[in-house]
Amino acid sequence: MAAGRAFLRAAPSSLAAGAGRFAFACPTALPLTAAAAAATGPHRRGRGRCYCSASDAPPPPPYVLTTPLYYRLLDKRVVFITGTDEHGEKIATSAEACGRNPKDHCDTISNSYKMLWADLDIEYDKFIRTTDRKHEAVVNDFYSRVLDSGDIYRADYEGLYCVSCEEYKDEKELGENKCCPVHLKPCVPRKEDNYFFALSKYQHQLEDLLTKNPNFVRPSHRLNEVQGWVKSGLRDFSISRASVEWGIPVPNDTKQTIYVWFDALLGYISALLDDGEKASLQQAVERGWPASLHLIGKDILRFHAVYWPAMLMSAGISVPDAVFGHGFLTKDGMKMGKSLGNTLEPKDLVNRFGVDSVRYFFLREVEFGNDGDYSEERFINIVNAHLANTIGNLLNRTLGLLKKNCKSTLAFDSIAAADGISLKDNVENLVDKAKDQFENLLLSSACETLMEIGNLGNLYIDEQAPWSCFKQGGESAEKAAKDLVIILETMRIIAIALSPITPSLSLRIYTQLGFTEDQFRTLRWEDTKWGGLKAGQVMMEPKPVFARIETETDEKDQSSSKATKGGKKKARSQGLVEA
Repeated sequence: MAAGRAFLRAAPSSLAAGAGRFAFACPTALPLTAAAAAATGPHRRGRGRCYCSASDAPPPPPYVLTTPLYYRLLDKRVVFITGTDEHGEKIATSAEACGRNPKDHCDTISNSYKMLWADLDIEYDKFIRTTDRKHEAVVNDFYSRVLDSGDIYRADYEGLYCVSCEEYKDEKELGENKCCPVHLKPCVPRKEDNYFFALSKYQHQLEDLLTKNPNFVRPSHRLNEVQGWVKSGLRDFSISRASVEWGIPVPNDTKQTIYVWFDALLGYISALLDDGEKASLQQAVERGWPASLHLIGKDILRFHAVYWPAMLMSAGISVPDAVFGHGFLTKDGMKMGKSLGNTLEPKDLVNRFGVDSVRYFFLREVEFGNDGDYSEERFINIVNAHLANTIGNLLNRTLGLLKKNCKSTLAFDSIAAADGISLKDNVENLVDKAKDQFENLLLSSACETLMEIGNLGNLYIDEQAPWSCFKQGGESAEKAAKDLVIILETMRIIAIALSPITPSLSLRIYTQLGFTEDQFRTLRWEDTKWGGLKAGQVMMEPKPVFARIETETDEKDQSSSKATKGGKKKARSQGLVEA
C-alpha cells in the first residue's frame, strides 16, 4: 500500500460550545480502515481531530491515516494525532459568555475532549492544540512562504459574515433574512482592512487537480459540489481579522490576527512535530507530509478541498491525496439543536449503552458520505440483533455445549475439523471482502459483511444440531465436536476483524476462547486466516460477552431477568458491557 497521509475530522460535541472546531465527538471516528475513523480500543485507541500515521517497517515513510487500529492490524507503524482548533471570534465569544478568558476556556474544552476520547476507547499518541507554541511557529513560517510567493496583499473588504462559520458568505448562498444555510442565523455586514490570499491565482491549477484526479474529493457528489464552486470563479479571501484579538498575530502586522482557517488547517502539519524539537514548517513537513486522506464534515468541504490545496500550492507543499466529506446526523429524522432539546451527547450514550454499542451502531448505520439518523429504537434493535444475538449468543451457546460435552477443551485442530466444510471457504472469502471494504471507507458495508459471517455461524450450528449429535454418540459425537471447533474458529476470526470497531467486545470474545489479553494486543490482520484454534486448547468458563439492552417493555415482560436494568453500564474493568 502506498505511503501517504490522512486525517479525520468530525463534528464537535455540544459540550464544546463552539470551541474545539476540529475535535471529534462522533463515534464514526473509531474504526478501522485505510482512511476511516480513528479507533484504537483498550489496547490501541485513537480519535479526535485526528491524524494518524502508519507504515511498514523502516524504509517507507509513515502512512498517515485516521484509523490506527486497522493499520496496526496490518502491522504498520502508527502514530495517531488528535487535537483542537482554538482560535477565532466564535471561541472568544463563547469564552466571554462563560466568564472565562479564551485560553482558560480552551484548556477546559480540550481536557473535556481528552476525557471523552477515553470514554469512547480512543487512545491517541499526540494531542495538538492550535494554541501550542510549535503550531504558531509553523503558521508563521507558512505565512512567510505564501507572502514570499506574492500571494498575500492588503485591501478593504465588505460583505456578509457568518460568525459561526467564521466565513464571509455570498448573498446567493443565504436564505431568508440573509441567514446562513448551515447555522440558520442572520449574517452580519462587515467592512474591514484585511490581508488577502490570492485564491483566484490558482483557478486553473485547482481545475486541473479536480479533473486529473477525480478521487481527490469523495464521494462523487461532493466532487461535483467542489467543481461547481471552482467553475463559478474563485475569489480571493481574507486571511486576517482586524477586529479579532484571539488569534495568532499576523507576522508583518501585529495589529491583526490570522484568520482562523488559515491557521487551523496547518494543525495537520504542526501535529507532526515531536514535543521539544525545533518547531519549523520544513521540519514538520519532513515528518511525513503529505496526507493520504482528510476525512471531514461536508460543511467544511470548501476549506479543505479549495482553500487548503491552493494555500499549499502557494507554499510549495504537496497537497493531500484525497478529501472525503461525510454527512450530518439527525435524530428521529429531525435536525439536532439545543433549542429543540434533542442533541446527542456521546458520553451520555456511552454511559447508557456502552462504548462498543455506540461505536458499532454509528459505523454500521451511517454510511460515509451520506447523512445518518439516530433513533433510539433503531439503536437498540441493531445492537441487540447484531452484537447480543448474532455474536454474543452464538459464542455463549457454543461454549456451553463444549463445556457440557468436551470439558471446555477442543478435541480437534480447526484446520482438520473444517476439512471439506464450505463454511471455512465462505468465511475466508467474506474476510477478504471486509478488508477491501475497510480499505475503501465502506465501513457500514464492512460491518454487514462481518455480521454475515456471524449469520453463517448461526445457520451452521442450527443445521448441524451438535446437541443432538452428542446424544447419539460415536461418529456423530465426533462430528459434533468438530462442528464446535468450526464455529469457535469462526468466532475467533470475527473477533479479530471486528476489533477496530468493537475493541472491548473483541477482547472479551478472544479471552473466552482461551487466549490472553497480551495475545490479543499482538494480533494482526493476517491472524484472520483460518487455523488459529488448536486441539487441546481450553476455553474459558462460558459467560455472556455482551448483554442485551433491555427496554421498559422487556423488563415488564421479563420481570425475572436480571440483565442490564436502568440503562446503566458497568465500569470497563468489570468486563461485561451493560446497556
